[in-house]
Amino acid sequence: MSLFDPKNRFVPGTNSYGLAKTPPGQVATAKFPVLTYGETPNIDIKEWRFRVWGEVEEEQVWTWDELMKLPQTTIRADFHCVTRWSRFDDDWTGVLFKDLVKFIKLKPTAKFVMQHAYGGYTTNLPLDVMINEDVIFAHTFNGQPLPREHGGPMRVFTPRRYAWKGAKWVNGLEFLAKDQPGFWEQNGYDTPADPWKEQRYG
Repeated sequence: MSLFDPKNRFVPGTNSYGLAKTPPGQVATAKFPVLTYGETPNIDIKEWRFRVWGEVEEEQVWTWDELMKLPQTTIRADFHCVTRWSRFDDDWTGVLFKDLVKFIKLKPTAKFVMQHAYGGYTTNLPLDVMINEDVIFAHTFNGQPLPREHGGPMRVFTPRRYAWKGAKWVNGLEFLAKDQPGFWEQNGYDTPADPWKEQRYG
């Protein structure tokens, strides 16, 4: 099947050379389905707080306004859901983890990160993955405030991992010396979650 449509435009899920950039087992879509376990919280940014604890020299709590004063970045990236759909080339604006971590005094023992969210959701990743893979704490999606159903006012977005590795409605980070499974990892999902290796379920 050709990667181009009859009008010679690129099909969603291809790069500028017409080569497929859809991970194995995924289907390209322009839709953005809403998939959430549990209720969707309604969080007032005036009440929103972001806490950091664990393997750190001191615990920290940021307000919304304080986090907005940190360096802001926009990345254009793809979104891969473990339920086998991928959406491409959206703009996500927020604070990159590699910038955020500069304001956190980590202990040398900090090797893993557990994301925590309003509603109790958790998910885990190695610290080096969080730093090196453009993980972003996103509050803006394609120039508009991130919709509540997609994790607004802020979610973690992990463009090189399946999307469950980025917590919607994020409200904290726990730094760990040893890896621990998050919510879906405790329920059989594969910890690395690399879409190019189809690391869906353990």
